[in-house]
Amino acid sequence: MNTSFADALLSDADGARRDPLLHQLAAVAPLVGVSFLPAIARTRGWIARTSLAAAFALLLSPSLLLSQHTAMDHSDFDRLLRQHVVNGRVDYDAFDRATEFKRYLSLLDATDPAALPEKERLAYWINTYNAYTIELINQHKERQSIRNINKSLGFLRLKGPWGERLVKAGGKTLTLDDVEHRIIRKEFREPRIHFALVCAALGCPPLRSEAYTGAALDAQLEDQGRLFLRESPTKNRVDVEARTVFVSLIFNLYREDFGGSNATVGSFIAHWYPEGPERRLLASGDFTTRETPYDWSLNRLVR
Repeated sequence: MNTSFADALLSDADGARRDPLLHQLAAVAPLVGVSFLPAIARTRGWIARTSLAAAFALLLSPSLLLSQHTAMDHSDFDRLLRQHVVNGRVDYDAFDRATEFKRYLSLLDATDPAALPEKERLAYWINTYNAYTIELINQHKERQSIRNINKSLGFLRLKGPWGERLVKAGGKTLTLDDVEHRIIRKEFREPRIHFALVCAALGCPPLRSEAYTGAALDAQLEDQGRLFLRESPTKNRVDVEARTVFVSLIFNLYREDFGGSNATVGSFIAHWYPEGPERRLLASGDFTTRETPYDWSLNRLVR
């Protein structure tokens, strides 16, 4: 057996024997502090009685210190999405007028995502991408297609809409490409994000009428998969007789995120199908794929 590995096992075992004692000491230490330090502090005039009591309350309840870093408040964005997004279509004018939308964008910039737990952090970045896509559309007063932004002589400029540095998040200025490719895809390795990030086009998955949160994230991503894969037949569908799976451009652009082959893409999509011929075909990997047309028209809600 490798010596260092054996040493590590022994160290872990010894640590396991010490754990109960350490837990007891950890529990007793604050009580000892409460018993002796107040008298010392008051005698020497270090701290007022009320301040000292508050300090020891935090000492005895460290969760109070941690709770401020466990979630971000997405309520402003959530209310706007519920009011101004219908079946994935967005009332961009309403977002443009809303002071709470500007307040939410400021909150994204003031929040340190690194201090959030993993699911809260992913929810933060998904919301950041979707919110700043709306902001990009409004800053350019675009009402036809996101691909018209940063376009000249009929061609997208090198940076395109997704390369514009307008995203202010966590105290940094980023592009939408930075958020999607250099943060979300690189850090989280979660293929379901492709059902949640919305590029302001009708060909995209539908924008959800609620903000993403860490607590509900798994359920929200699962539901987005259902909406995109099962309820959008112009984007994704399975033809059992032709042994053909029609897929969105997303599955070709990000094929590596779904395993890199027809078989892995089929296996991934099969998760959203009940037992039956469609699921069996997807799971078999024995099919051809055809890409469906991608509609770049703006996902605009006209009231």
